[in-house]
Amino acid sequence: MNTAEYAVGTLAAVAFAGILLKVLTSGSVQAALTAVIDRALK
Repeated sequence: MNTAEYAVGTLAAVAFAGILLKVLTSGSVQAALTAVIDRALK
């Protein structure tokens, strides 16, 4: 039973990472992050 639980947890983590990557690589999020970094460096 433990192996099945680990498999489900691993799949959930991979799915979450994929969604997070998709959000962070979207154009609007990249523009916002770039603006924040630019403001922090000036």
